[in-house]
Amino acid sequence: MNDLEDILAAKTDELRLSALVGTYKPWILRCASEAAHRYVTDSDDEWSIALMAFSEAVQSYEEDKGPFRVFATVVIRRRILDYLRSEGRHRAEMPVTPAAFGGDLPEEEAAGVNLQVRSQVAEASVQTAEADLSTRTREEIAEVQGVLGRYGFSFFDLTECSPKAEKTRRGCALAIRVLMGEPELMKQLRSTRMLPMKELSATSGVSRKILDRHRRYIIAAAEILSGDYPILSAYLDFIRKV
Repeated sequence: MNDLEDILAAKTDELRLSALVGTYKPWILRCASEAAHRYVTDSDDEWSIALMAFSEAVQSYEEDKGPFRVFATVVIRRRILDYLRSEGRHRAEMPVTPAAFGGDLPEEEAAGVNLQVRSQVAEASVQTAEADLSTRTREEIAEVQGVLGRYGFSFFDLTECSPKAEKTRRGCALAIRVLMGEPELMKQLRSTRMLPMKELSATSGVSRKILDRHRRYIIAAAEILSGDYPILSAYLDFIRKV
C-alpha cells in the first residue's frame, strides 16, 4: 500500500491506524514540538494531544483536502494551541513582568507565565504559518494560471476535468509520467499547445479516449510537476507513486 491507501484504510481499521501512528510518530512529535515551542517527548501531555489530533486528521481526511501532512499539521497545531489556551485559563492570570525573564519569580508563578507566553507564541506561530502557506499557494496558482492560459483553459477548470474513477486516475498518472519523461513530447506539447495524443497513447498504452477526456488535467499536472510549484506539486504527489 502507498501512504494514501494506508491513511484511507486506517479510517476504519484500528490495527492500520496503530501501524500508521508508529510510522508517523517522529513526525507527530516534531509537529507537537514546533507548535508548543519546546521539545516534546511521548511522555508529555502535548504528545497525547498531538496523537488524538493525528487520529482526528486521519478520520476526517479526504483527498480533496490536499496533501495529508499539510492537513494533519494544521489539525495538530490547532489542538496543541487549544490545549495551551485551556491550560492557561486554569491558572491565575498575571502580567508578564521583567522579573519573569530574570528568573526571579516563585516556581509556580513562573510556570504560569511560561505557559501564557508559550500559548501566545504558539497562536502567533500557527496564524503566521497558515498565512504564509495561503500567500505562497495564491502566488503559485497565479503563476500556473499564466502557463495554463496559453493552452486555453484555467487552473480552476481542473475541478471539472479531473479523473474520478481509480482506474482512470491511474491511467492519467501513467500518461503524465510518460509525458514528463519524454523531452520530445514535452517540447511538442509546449510548442503546439496541444497534447500529442497519438504519440503519448502509443508510448504509454493509455487509450486516446482517456487522454482526450482528461487532456486539460494531464497538461496541467505535467506543467505543475515539471515546474517550480512545490505546494501545488504536493497535491499531485500521488502521480509519482501510482
